[in-house]
Amino acid sequence: MAPSLAYALIATDLDGTLLRGDDTVSDRSLAALARVVRAGARHLVVTGRPAPRVRPLLADLGCTGLAVCGQGAQVYDAGSHRLLWSVRLDRELAETALGKIEAEVGQVYAAVDQDGVDGLTLIEPGYRMPHPTLPAVRVGRREELWREPISKVLLRHASLSDDELATVARSAVGSLATVTMSGPGTVELQPRGVTKATGLALAAERLGVEADRALAFGDMPNDIPMFEWAGRGVAMANAHPELKAVADEVTLSNEDDGIAVVLEGLFPTGRP
Repeated sequence: MAPSLAYALIATDLDGTLLRGDDTVSDRSLAALARVVRAGARHLVVTGRPAPRVRPLLADLGCTGLAVCGQGAQVYDAGSHRLLWSVRLDRELAETALGKIEAEVGQVYAAVDQDGVDGLTLIEPGYRMPHPTLPAVRVGRREELWREPISKVLLRHASLSDDELATVARSAVGSLATVTMSGPGTVELQPRGVTKATGLALAAERLGVEADRALAFGDMPNDIPMFEWAGRGVAMANAHPELKAVADEVTLSNEDDGIAVVLEGLFPTGRP
């Protein structure tokens, strides 16, 4: 592992990576991130969650600067509570993409994240939230999902696995949208060409940090573009095999403070 001075930016996914299963961050991980800041490096959250769903976690982490949200479709400034950059998913294209997927696999259940710092998560009948703690508004018909601008669509299928649904969706959707898998029960459609690397690169530019000085942590295939962009990518022990295959290193799981283990080695106690 390169010396800590090589890394000026520490980019961490949330679910399955920095967060434990109960949506909390351990004291050890918080202390390790505090070391990073004291050493003069930056901690940047890079998550699939939209900005409105990540604000409380940013507050708990003491993050008052930038965060990359919505699978890279949003760069959010926590200090000023505004989006510095956002990309919307065209609603007509999203509806067309859903139709193409259902033509292949039968009924899917959908939800959407609305665009904006106060956007809602809307879920249609039959859709079950993968994170029960996250707030969502249930609508009566699919048509209501499209009533406001959206940043992404979330999909579930009654019998297909996440990997199976993602594979079919990529084939069916083609160039209409980007298909990602960001966690258990979380297959998503987002604007074409937008990935975590898109938002991370924009945020890093604003912070004046080059890609080779970024260290990224993740656990799912949606983190692959982030790993490809960053100077080094570290997968959690609980990570999806596709991410482990491209990682530079595999650390302990999110439940075992895998991020802290790596950062403690890079940023020892007492380093100025």
